[in-house]
Amino acid sequence: MSLGITELIIILVIVLVLFGTTKLKSIGNDLGSAIKGFRTAVSDEKAADAEGSESAELAATQDTKD
Repeated sequence: MSLGITELIIILVIVLVLFGTTKLKSIGNDLGSAIKGFRTAVSDEKAADAEGSESAELAATQDTKD
């Protein structure tokens, strides 16, 4: 029992009537901003982890040389 094209169109029209175009646009912008912020946070965290592991490796190699 899956949704067909006609059911999806009916649901889309009902949502459009209930919320209106300005509210849907606002929700879309907010959702896009949230996704962009999440991606930025994840990439910053990966960069910080990479820098942390590089500095730890550098410190370990310097300790073994001394």
